[in-house]
Amino acid sequence: MSEVLFGRLGEIDSRYQEVQARLMDPAVTSKPDLLRELGKENAELEPTVLTYRRWKAALDEVDSARRLLNETSEPEMKDMAAAEIEEQQALANKLEEELKVLLVPRDPTDDKDVIVEVKAGEGGDESALFAGEVFKMYESYAGRRGWRTEVLSSTPSNVGGFKEVTFAVKGKGAYSRMKHEAGVHRVQRVPETESQGRLHTSAIGVVVMPEAEEVEVQIDPKDLKWDVFRSSGPGGQSVNTTDSAVRLTHLPTGTVVSCQDEKSQLQNRDKALRIMRARLHQAELDRRAAEDSAARKGQVRSVDRSEKIRTYNFPQNRVTDHRVKVSVHNVPEVMSGGLDPFIDALITKLRAEQLGGE
Repeated sequence: MSEVLFGRLGEIDSRYQEVQARLMDPAVTSKPDLLRELGKENAELEPTVLTYRRWKAALDEVDSARRLLNETSEPEMKDMAAAEIEEQQALANKLEEELKVLLVPRDPTDDKDVIVEVKAGEGGDESALFAGEVFKMYESYAGRRGWRTEVLSSTPSNVGGFKEVTFAVKGKGAYSRMKHEAGVHRVQRVPETESQGRLHTSAIGVVVMPEAEEVEVQIDPKDLKWDVFRSSGPGGQSVNTTDSAVRLTHLPTGTVVSCQDEKSQLQNRDKALRIMRARLHQAELDRRAAEDSAARKGQVRSVDRSEKIRTYNFPQNRVTDHRVKVSVHNVPEVMSGGLDPFIDALITKLRAEQLGGE
């Protein structure tokens, strides 16, 4: 372990001892708010500190066993010391890897539910069809992890699939994994409508946003403009005889959200407001990240095939994530929700970057 990480662990241990002492101070125990704040910090520090102390204890045992190995001349004692060195060094190595993970700064939004937007881009009908397949891929992935999905808004295409579909994913750690899906996804295959068997390349865009609570995003009702209209299906035909569809505009930013999936105008208004809240929250997160020079990578700026993060090559039965150079030679498995090989590799890469390559 580097001196930088070792020094950081020492600082964390010192702060933990300080917090523990303050929690026992009568001047603190008489102040509920301060007590609650220190209790929360104590709970956050404790896993790292206890692992750090176990790691140091294992290294101390290694040193003691080495001294015994060097000082004794008895074969039985030497064998016992060698076995102890091997066992304690293995434990120290394991704990060191755990510490590296514990030292990664935690994204406060990781435990949040998410709102995902999948948008067709270059490629026309083929892109819309693939957008529908990617949406089903995420539904399957959510099911594998025990998460729930809820469609908030969709615009079907004439040939199937979606021009755009927005949905919520609810479950523990949803944002911590789904955030790595944001970007341009490129598909290479021969479309069913292609009579000459030519390979086509299309692209769809995925945007992933943490779902924001009302207390996190305060929206002045005076900044919102509501319009109602009759919902329509593929090709623009009317599918509802009442004005249940809604269009919500946030006047200060010009952000527009439309919802028409529900027959009730009230339900569409509720979903539109959830999407609007998530978009404004994401915009604020991006602004802060830019100010801190820690820009959020991978979010879609344009659905351009050249900006791809992942390619789904159907003829070669291969899916490749270009950010981590990981390929899976099983397109059906990936499209049925087998995304963990890519997401796990991306999480590992992110942790390494956050630890400065340690």
